[in-house]
Amino acid sequence: MMRPDAKVERVYLYPKPVDFRKSIDGLAALVELDIQVAVFDPVLFVFLNRQRNRVKILYWGVSRTQA
Repeated sequence: MMRPDAKVERVYLYPKPVDFRKSIDGLAALVELDIQVAVFDPVLFVFLNRQRNRVKILYWGVSRTQA
């Protein structure tokens, strides 16, 4: 769950349909290889399935103990 005080600088929409069986590691690999943006940047990555009726959002936040 995303914290309400999270600062999001940009939102990237992944242009190709994504197999939603991919784990967080698989989606992070797509981000780094195709979009070429660091996964740890304060941005949202939005993925759609082939039918475009479901959405997955990847956001890497820092836990309160690490901040």
